[in-house]
Amino acid sequence: MKTFLTLFIVACQSMVALAQDGDNKTPYLTKSLAGDAINSVIVSTSAGGISVSGATGQEPRVEVYIRGNNGHQLSKEEIAKRLEKDYDMDILVNGHELSAMVKNKHNFTNWRESLSISFKIFVPEHVSTDLKTSGGGISLDHLQGNENFVTSGGGLELRSLSGSVHGHTSGGGIDVSNSGEDIDLSTSGGGIIAKNCSGKIRLVTSGGGLILEGLKGDINAHTSGGGIEGSNIEGELVTGTSGGGIDLKHMRCSLEAGTSAGDLTAQMDAVGKYVKLNASSGGIRLSLPVKQGLDLEIRGEGINQHPQNISGFTGNWDKHHINGSVNGGGIPVNAHAEGYIDVKFN
Repeated sequence: MKTFLTLFIVACQSMVALAQDGDNKTPYLTKSLAGDAINSVIVSTSAGGISVSGATGQEPRVEVYIRGNNGHQLSKEEIAKRLEKDYDMDILVNGHELSAMVKNKHNFTNWRESLSISFKIFVPEHVSTDLKTSGGGISLDHLQGNENFVTSGGGLELRSLSGSVHGHTSGGGIDVSNSGEDIDLSTSGGGIIAKNCSGKIRLVTSGGGLILEGLKGDINAHTSGGGIEGSNIEGELVTGTSGGGIDLKHMRCSLEAGTSAGDLTAQMDAVGKYVKLNASSGGIRLSLPVKQGLDLEIRGEGINQHPQNISGFTGNWDKHHINGSVNGGGIPVNAHAEGYIDVKFN
């Protein structure tokens, strides 16, 4: 099935539902996707957000929201005039692919004269996306497929995604949860929150902190602009920051963590294949499981006294170094700090 919609031409036709105004609460128009069986969505817009949802119980459709960038409400007549004068905007369904494209006819010398054009799209769950906006946030939920998206001026909100999830923003934070398989997300201007995700996970920010909760898999998470908090992580975690401290709790994983701007805390409920910790301008608080076989190589400005409740330790333990094994050795644990190191066994 193939349908074509040129917005400024058919804005008054009966197939489109027009809003009473151009605010962001009521759609300027709605286009039904019933019967199209969409499995791919491509969207490109400027100064507007993009939302794609595959949640059940929703009528398949496209909603278009348009408002002025000057902060004033615009009538539908004024919006139609500006669309025809300044934009090429099309929605195309070809086969099972939905394409929604916005192009400026000319460069705006005054951004207040431009429009913010956003899309909310409701589709089946098994849908892949390719999304791009230069001035708004992107939201995805309940989708299974290959999701690729980029924005230069907004945040990313991602819920219940399964498959390949690759996205970037230059001007906002990232919030991802209940997603998995292959996640690759980055931002130049905000923090990242990742909860209850699994698989191969890569998270990078140069402008904020990291909050990592309930992750499982191969995890690589770095920031140059904030601290890192993590809890209940399984698998392998490689993380680091040059802009804050690190606080990790209830780790059951292989762990490599480093900071050049604060203290580092790592509570290991179970150690995976290794632990590597480095704090080049702070101290380390390290908690290790008492029953695992570990090989310790620890160095700091100061180290707490040998804990008397640890049986089976062999090696050297002094004020600045620990070189030895517990429970016969086995898993390497390396920790280096410019400051004090506190080592506990639980």
